[in-house]
Amino acid sequence: MPKIAFIGAGSTVFARNLIGDLLRFPALADTTTFALMDIDPERLRTSEIAARALARAGGSQARVEATVDRRAALDGADYVVTSFQVGGLTPSTIIDFEVPKRFGLRQTIGDTLGVGGIMRGLRTIPVLLDVCRDMEDLCPGALLLQYVNPMAMLCWAIGEASPIRTIGLCHSVQHTAAELARDLGIPAGELDYHVAGINHVAFFLRLERGGEDLYPALRRVLEHGIIPSDNRVRYELFRHFGYFVTESSEHFAEYCPWFIKADRPDLIERFNIPLDEYVHRSERQIAEWDAFKASLENGAEVQLQRSNEYGADIINAVETGQPFRFNGNVPNSYNGSRLIDNLPDRCCVEVPCLTTEHGIEPRPVGALPPQLAALMQTNINVQGLTVEASLTRRRDPVYHAAMLDPHTAAELPLDEIAALVDALLGAHGEWIPPLDPAPARSAAASSRAANLVNRA
Repeated sequence: MPKIAFIGAGSTVFARNLIGDLLRFPALADTTTFALMDIDPERLRTSEIAARALARAGGSQARVEATVDRRAALDGADYVVTSFQVGGLTPSTIIDFEVPKRFGLRQTIGDTLGVGGIMRGLRTIPVLLDVCRDMEDLCPGALLLQYVNPMAMLCWAIGEASPIRTIGLCHSVQHTAAELARDLGIPAGELDYHVAGINHVAFFLRLERGGEDLYPALRRVLEHGIIPSDNRVRYELFRHFGYFVTESSEHFAEYCPWFIKADRPDLIERFNIPLDEYVHRSERQIAEWDAFKASLENGAEVQLQRSNEYGADIINAVETGQPFRFNGNVPNSYNGSRLIDNLPDRCCVEVPCLTTEHGIEPRPVGALPPQLAALMQTNINVQGLTVEASLTRRRDPVYHAAMLDPHTAAELPLDEIAALVDALLGAHGEWIPPLDPAPARSAAASSRAANLVNRA
């Protein structure tokens, strides 16, 4: 009789999708306890109503509990699902976008890399590690299904600081597979692929249908100019690097130095890059949540619909022994060897995994094509420095992470990047735990940074 704790259950649409997926498995439908936890009582209540409605729709005897007490939700849990956003849209996400904009630095999503991803990592790592410490005390054998971004930074931090069993889960692989099938005009279920890399910068190393290599057909899509208007960045990367990346074009545009440039508006137009997209997307999601909440309160029925998230299949595989294959995020060092030979031991990689009743087993990949590993390393540098800053509570690695970020470095000189970090940390205030001061800079550099902050 598994107990599944949802930490951040106020992410109602996500919780609804995953609970609906779980209730579709006969082995889970009548025996599972869903322990929903969120710090926002109103959002928690909406998720509780949705969960109970889903159980009724499926004729399930599943038990639904709701609490604002995280430890109560975790007590005795077999599985823990994290899906929270520290600081929310306001103030934190707005700060992540508006402060860099004053320095001339624009972003699209800002939740994985760049100065936005760095700040989100600094806000979120301490909270997630608090969850892990509670798990060590209350449910040490539980499996943590980690859905929060920045995925690679967070899973890296857990690997460094906690013994809790963790798998980082994203939907970029299955989403991209569906998009490629659409572009190629074939059913998604007929694709056979092998994907590996790091979260949001993994690549389709093999893309086939019935043993036929589909990359020549994908190159024809590129050559004939029939690229979807919202996917121009990824196809341009495919043109030059030879493999297709898993994350969306709007995300990937800010993981590299080539597409978003303040003095090149022609690039923004040419590659159809939606600046400030995450802010607009969040506003739409809040409106959708309001509408969903109103429909539940008016007695609307909720249908059990299959989503493309991996979480339910993983839990079902552990509970029943029915094997499930997927791509998950884990430390690169596994059983004394590297899963990806030409990436660092301590980083977080996204690789094929197999789940059975014995748990999750990541599969070795070998060496990646060198150009792909080199591209990933530019992101890994930022991830590792951000994790170091959070775990050691030192400010200096934050500067270095921002200075080595591909997009930020392509736009701003070093002194302005340092000033931007100062401005962001100051604006976030208590949302980011205090960091030890950086080594004293020269009076001239400190004065220059202060002037930049004031000017911005």
